[in-house]
Amino acid sequence: MVTAIYPGSFDPVTNGHLDIIERASKLTDRLIIGVLKNNAKTPLFSLDERVNMLKKVTGHLENVSVQSFEGLTVDFARETGASAIVRGLRAVTDFEYELQLAQTNRVLAPDIDTIFLTTNLKYSYLSSSIVKEIAGYGGEISEFLCPEVAELVQEKIDERRRK
Repeated sequence: MVTAIYPGSFDPVTNGHLDIIERASKLTDRLIIGVLKNNAKTPLFSLDERVNMLKKVTGHLENVSVQSFEGLTVDFARETGASAIVRGLRAVTDFEYELQLAQTNRVLAPDIDTIFLTTNLKYSYLSSSIVKEIAGYGGEISEFLCPEVAELVQEKIDERRRK
């Protein structure tokens, strides 16, 4: 049985993330989405909100679960019994960074492989940061997110404006 993790901050989860999740779920027996608690960033959504958001949008995938984690990705992989880490690649610039991470993880955990999936071309430019910036300026984000996620992003942006 092959268990893999797909780690990230998912703030918010985009259609590009969902593309990778759906495709990775077909390649593995069990896929665990690892939602990273990163103290270096100030996310739009809390850790619990991101976990719940991902559970909602991946509920139709029987072999996918969602957990939060803090610390090294390879430690999370070991804790969950994963033998692989899934990473999405949008462009050559992603590859350079992701290759460096994969090689470092390979030194730290030689028994855990990294699987790279190239994103669908229609999402090759898409990132959570871009979506938040567009939403912050009142732009339309429904093309980049599931309807329920787009609604949550808009609510958060509106809430921040009121403060």
